[in-house]
Amino acid sequence: MISSSDPHISYQNSHGVLVLQINRPDKKNALTQTMYAALAQGIVAADKDDDIKVILIRGTEECFTSGNDVNDFVKAPDMGTERPSVQFMKAIGHARKPVIAAVGGLAIGIGTTMLLHCDLVYAAEESFMQLPFTRLGLCPEAGSSLLLQQIVGHQRASELLLLGERFSAQKAREYGIVNEVLPAAGYLEHAMNKAHELARLPADAVQTSKALIKRNQAKPLDDIITTELEEFARLLQSPDAQAVFQAFLNKKSRA
Repeated sequence: MISSSDPHISYQNSHGVLVLQINRPDKKNALTQTMYAALAQGIVAADKDDDIKVILIRGTEECFTSGNDVNDFVKAPDMGTERPSVQFMKAIGHARKPVIAAVGGLAIGIGTTMLLHCDLVYAAEESFMQLPFTRLGLCPEAGSSLLLQQIVGHQRASELLLLGERFSAQKAREYGIVNEVLPAAGYLEHAMNKAHELARLPADAVQTSKALIKRNQAKPLDDIITTELEEFARLLQSPDAQAVFQAFLNKKSRA
């Protein structure tokens, strides 16, 4: 198993479960391009390692991830398909091994859209999600414009993506985005128990079943990710988006 290429992303093999931890609490686990690269590399490596049966993604106890690191994002605005963030989207979308997410605290932007690619999601009671793209002058990413409506239906997907409001873990459970909502003290242990339970099952049967479940999704998902990226890049240059990001950077510089 390879080592992580970024100090804020750790890999741990726990009895056949590769735990990918986002650990940058001082920045609310905001993701940089090097962190995306490490996450993508971990997923790809796990898929190639016969000793790994399940992938589990977690944050810290208080925060899953607040989304993109804005300073890093603005410094690297090119939305080409080789960006590490896109590599991560494709890696999680095409993972052969089951992917589980353990969500505590904030799960904003990519913190929510990555859950749509996961096979099982467990969240703490106090956690909440948000898809704030329109509020930033942007559009959905990571295939969420396709996956969300498949999971929750058209009207609910429109509610979450167009209004971009925060929503609770309980609402995410009601909408089918989250499997179970648990007390903060027990959500991670529960997710790990489920991961170990899955890892003990016949690997070929589990991976074949996952492939059958997702068999009609791969091609349209790749196409929609490409289309989303094109629109995202266009909107990123719009006056609305530029004003939002400039206001954020100005606020940070005064802090």
